[in-house]
Amino acid sequence: MKKLTLSYITLAFAMVLAASCTKNLTDLNQNSKKPAAVVAPTLFANAELNITNALTSTNVNVNIFRLLAQYWTETTYPDESQYDLSTRNIPQEFWHRLYRDVLTDLNEAKKVINEDATLDAAVKKNQLAQIEIVTVYTYNVILNTFGNIPYTDAMDIDNLSPKYDDAKTVYLDLLARLDAANANLDPAAASFGASDILYKGDVASWKKMASSLKMRMWMVLADDEPAKAKAGIEQASPTAFTSAADNASFPYSTVPPNTNPLWVDLVQSGRLDFVGANTLVDTMNALSDPRRPFFFGEAAGGGFKGGIYGTSNDYSAFSPVGDLLRKKDFPSIWIDYTEVEFLRAEAIERGMTGVAGTAATHYTNAVTASIISWGGTDAQAAAYLAQPQVAYATATGGYKGKIGVQKWLALYNRGFEAWTEWRRLDFPKLVKPEEAQSEIPLRYPYPVSEQNLNQVNYDAAAKAIGGDVVTTKLFWDKF
Repeated sequence: MKKLTLSYITLAFAMVLAASCTKNLTDLNQNSKKPAAVVAPTLFANAELNITNALTSTNVNVNIFRLLAQYWTETTYPDESQYDLSTRNIPQEFWHRLYRDVLTDLNEAKKVINEDATLDAAVKKNQLAQIEIVTVYTYNVILNTFGNIPYTDAMDIDNLSPKYDDAKTVYLDLLARLDAANANLDPAAASFGASDILYKGDVASWKKMASSLKMRMWMVLADDEPAKAKAGIEQASPTAFTSAADNASFPYSTVPPNTNPLWVDLVQSGRLDFVGANTLVDTMNALSDPRRPFFFGEAAGGGFKGGIYGTSNDYSAFSPVGDLLRKKDFPSIWIDYTEVEFLRAEAIERGMTGVAGTAATHYTNAVTASIISWGGTDAQAAAYLAQPQVAYATATGGYKGKIGVQKWLALYNRGFEAWTEWRRLDFPKLVKPEEAQSEIPLRYPYPVSEQNLNQVNYDAAAKAIGGDVVTTKLFWDKF
């Protein structure tokens, strides 16, 4: 990780064409279009873009979370849906992208801001707080993918062999950092302005997002630290999202290279690698789910039909990925109101009495918000929720089953969060394919580069978590 160079936005170099017109020949060595240093707003924007791309892409060298959640399956090459993580070295590519292209830029932006004596104090405080929130968000993704990770030594460029920190210790520290960052945000002061791609410098929205992220993170610990999770979620809920207008939604561009990577993978590439998985499509068909025409296209002959998960599938015979997801500027969600309402419903079921309302109301709000966000109507949502197998009062599976299945449906296109929720709630009841190389992965194994270049610390980390294998549960995965 430390051998990788800092990733900056590529800048165009100008070629000097008329040397005879220059009086001072040393001027030829000056590149007027290359800045001496990259400014903090650019580094921050690049970090926002890169973490979003990593979680949005469906390139099988980077992100196979939609496959792990059994939303999609593959056509010609089913290796990744059979849990072959090593041939393409997927864990290493994901690890490097987040450490190199996100955390390194955030760390450098923090240094630049701290060294800028001309920056207004209130603006500086907001910028540093936003950097902290994205840093917490990113580390949380890495931790929930691998377990113990380099953390305290991670950004020390002079330490070529960073130790791995205990995952739970890191997790609790991230929550403390998130609280501190949220407290430092001042909506009355400016921040990154237009360089903040997520919220365009709206600090009040960042505060709501931080509270919503806090709810998500504490809920992951609900089975491991129930009392602390209760206190954290009850504190965060009143200031978390209250409508879809609050969503942390990343707006992609219609102009390459800043388009949604799904367009690159599904359209520009000309490849036909994915269709809807029968696991998801069959569930939606059984519930007459109104989101089907937004999630998928119809199969040949009409209707929605999922390919058999974990096998080769004929692209033309099954439902392709829907047109919405093929748009260049289709936004990507970091966290949304739908998810927060599911969290509130679960919190109430877990006895977190400081969360207002009823579990049924928040569940209904969540399902309705999801349907509307994809293009459905209030009437469709009401009809869907009226079905006995969907209505909160009559759906089966206990609260984990009721919330787990509907949250899985609502998290479509957000494979990482869906995979995390499946590991945490154990719903829906996913089954590995017959030709799977392992059980459904509960974590990624550590990168080969860490095994080769940081072996002593790698060996210690692997031993500490119970083995560097995909079936090792993370500390919070209790059931």
